[in-house]
Amino acid sequence: MRLVAAIVAASCTVGVASGQDAIPQSLTGAKGDPARGRALVTNRQVGLCLLCHSGPFPEERFQGNLAPDLRGAGKRWSEGQLRLRIVDPARINPASIMPAYHRTEGLVRVAPAWRGKTILSGEQIEDVVAFLMTLKD
Repeated sequence: MRLVAAIVAASCTVGVASGQDAIPQSLTGAKGDPARGRALVTNRQVGLCLLCHSGPFPEERFQGNLAPDLRGAGKRWSEGQLRLRIVDPARINPASIMPAYHRTEGLVRVAPAWRGKTILSGEQIEDVVAFLMTLKD
């Protein structure tokens, strides 16, 4: 877990500092599962994506309109760009209200139960990225 966190921190810092807006490599070394990723995106207890985002989920009521629609996410962004936006959106937009789903350092107002823990695991991040890459329309 610490190794993954170190890789993420280095990728985020180096990539953005050199003008890149992506984490090009998988956090786990493996591709994610789009079906599990869809389940995570629509789960209202884990990622809470639909609190702010909407998307091609006709069965889901009360989708958000605060953040970009997820339709076409795989067309608008590369796999690495999506990964960075989920891992640490503040690297792209410092004013973002989206939580950093895979960062533990430099956060404020973190509940004691979550200190030192990521919201999503590396595998879950890869699953969400794999799902979002299927959204081409």
